[in-house]
Amino acid sequence: MSEFLVVTGMSGAGRSTAAATLEDMGWFVIDNLPAALIMKMAELVDLPGSEIERVALVIGRGGGSTGAEYFDDLPGVLDALRKDRTGVRVVFLDAGDDVLIRRYEGTRRRHPLAARGVEESIADERRLLQPVRDRADLFIDTSDLNSNQLRTRILESFGDEQGAEHMQTSVVSFGYKHGLPLDVDVVFDCRFLPNPFWVEELRPFSGLDEPVRDYVLSHPESQEFLAKVDDLLHGILPSFVREGKSYLTIAMGCTGGRHRSVALAEALAERLRAHGTTVSVFHRDVDR
Repeated sequence: MSEFLVVTGMSGAGRSTAAATLEDMGWFVIDNLPAALIMKMAELVDLPGSEIERVALVIGRGGGSTGAEYFDDLPGVLDALRKDRTGVRVVFLDAGDDVLIRRYEGTRRRHPLAARGVEESIADERRLLQPVRDRADLFIDTSDLNSNQLRTRILESFGDEQGAEHMQTSVVSFGYKHGLPLDVDVVFDCRFLPNPFWVEELRPFSGLDEPVRDYVLSHPESQEFLAKVDDLLHGILPSFVREGKSYLTIAMGCTGGRHRSVALAEALAERLRAHGTTVSVFHRDVDR
């Protein structure tokens, strides 16, 4: 059977970018297919002779129905699709209301549910999408991501060749001064470690550069911290897998998100890979 990925979420949160990225990766992308036709489309994809292996359904408004009707039908269709096959994953793209409003004001686009103002339409859409959001395997908050960063997240999350039967683990670095990421499952605070920012010759570099990485990892407390985090995750990751979780996102945070968290995220990913875990790394604030 073909592998199915359902991409949905708030209007303005990046569905178009996700769709273009998946298409570039070789997925067969279908945009805004009516909910009533999703199961019929799945049957056609599985017909003998079909060469389609990976299908991405990009679901937003409309699809031939009013927004409310479409969203009312969608949760049941997703449940039926998952009951009918194993390789189904749902990713939900979201962003803060203030960010969505700013994006609509910047593009002067009309909101799909714009019976009232943009702010009220966003609230309506969030309410309608809640049952779909509850069914998501992966939640991506795009509030602080530009198009290139979102493309990277999609590539790292869905570019593996192991398929949906393996849990995909992501390690994200961030800076507390830019806000705690909302789309993570486990957070580790590394602000207690010596900060390269206060070493003048290291300040221009990031945790991806060897001088900063060596500085961060040379301290005994950094090694002890990594060992304890590694030990904890090694013990709990199998439980997440047994619970059927498809994605696990681990965050490492420091003050600015450029030095300590970046170096430690890379080091933690190396340790997890040594245990056989499929890991991707994303640095949210390294370029700020």
